[in-house]
Amino acid sequence: MLRNVLLALIALVIAVGGGTLSAWYAVNRFDGFGTLTIGQWTGYPDAGTPQSDPYAKARAAREGAFPLGSAEGLAFYAYRDDQGQALNRQCTYRMAGNSPNSRFWTLYAADLALIPLDPGADRPPALHSRQIFRGDNGAFIVAVSPKAQAGNWLATAGSGRMVLVMTLYDTPVGGNSGLVDMTFPAVKKVSCDG
Repeated sequence: MLRNVLLALIALVIAVGGGTLSAWYAVNRFDGFGTLTIGQWTGYPDAGTPQSDPYAKARAAREGAFPLGSAEGLAFYAYRDDQGQALNRQCTYRMAGNSPNSRFWTLYAADLALIPLDPGADRPPALHSRQIFRGDNGAFIVAVSPKAQAGNWLATAGSGRMVLVMTLYDTPVGGNSGLVDMTFPAVKKVSCDG
């Protein structure tokens, strides 16, 4: 009798513990289904739509996020540089290239919980497509750094890992039929103080 109770308790602990662990992993670590990866950038075109998978819905509910619909905008995230190393707030990065077709885009740095970083007084916390300098071919270079940089500069502050978030508004990227230019700017580490 005691043996059966003990076995039932062990089975219950394994079931509840395993279920809790798998749910935590699915919401916190699993990217979900329908992920769109372009170079170093990852987006979730189905987020905010009825086609969104249950894991994405649970993640949005837990974070209190309000994802834009696919016709409104699409956020892409860069967690690593072109060498596969995690982005660090104390490093200087060079983000160069073009953005995919969109009417307007924004760029900001965030912590791993996707809370925008506060770069400090008198520093802009974000950039957008209508305020940056571009080359003759439409390409741009943005310096992401805690130290002041000439040209397009996205200021960072503090220490630890960060994420670059580029949100495209009024873009055909989410419903790509292969006819849209799917290039994103590359993020390359220039130097690091941390």
